[in-house]
Amino acid sequence: MAVKDPPRVLVVAGSDSSGGAGLARDIEAVAACGLGTCLAVTAVTVQTHHRVERVKPMPPALVAAQMRAAFAANTVAAVKIGMLAGSANVVAVATVLDAHGQVPVVLDPVLASSSGATLLPQAAIATLRRKLLPLVDVVTPNLPELALLTASALAQSEAEMERQGNCLLSAGCGAVLVKGGHATGTDATDILLRPGHPPLRLRMPRLAATMRGTGCMLASTVAALLARGESLESSVRSAKQAVFARLAPVAGDCPSLTQTP
Repeated sequence: MAVKDPPRVLVVAGSDSSGGAGLARDIEAVAACGLGTCLAVTAVTVQTHHRVERVKPMPPALVAAQMRAAFAANTVAAVKIGMLAGSANVVAVATVLDAHGQVPVVLDPVLASSSGATLLPQAAIATLRRKLLPLVDVVTPNLPELALLTASALAQSEAEMERQGNCLLSAGCGAVLVKGGHATGTDATDILLRPGHPPLRLRMPRLAATMRGTGCMLASTVAALLARGESLESSVRSAKQAVFARLAPVAGDCPSLTQTP
């Protein structure tokens, strides 16, 4: 007899042979929240911690088939989407999600690697905005991703982050979490934007530490906490705290999160 419990997070993303990002980081983050994962692999990459050497997208029909099998085999309580690698995969993922509208969806719009390699072609960005964003509960762009998604210059202030985030919100997604890790200043500020709510700014002191895969970790943690029934605001706040805890130079020596309207 097939067993569908306990609930799982369906991770739709690409592999990273270095283990520093992608599916490896997603599985790690979801497990840290006490949940399991099921997977749909969108692309296989050959990469180190310093560069992407090769990207092989999976056929769209195979991506869709993996997602359908995951839904059939498990109680999927949330979906986390990462690297999609092309327009056809964007459409395939959107088609499957459209049949499962009751499940919360978190999109980490992986457009380029930390080394600068393109992971979603420019031509696919319009498809993502049109087909996928209206099906997403929260999208989590960093500043370079936000600029590409809104065809804007890189935001230089919190006011510009908010303006671009609201532009993305108008594409139909449920919420936008603008990540401020690429900004400057003593604080790293993320801004959560939701229709009918004032902007929520989540601030922590900027740490002198870097790590690949933090965007994967944050989005996957948000998805896992949503799967556990937490609110979006609580999930985002806890996810930001988790990322900072991993970045803190000394384990457990993590500043407290503050939030302001």
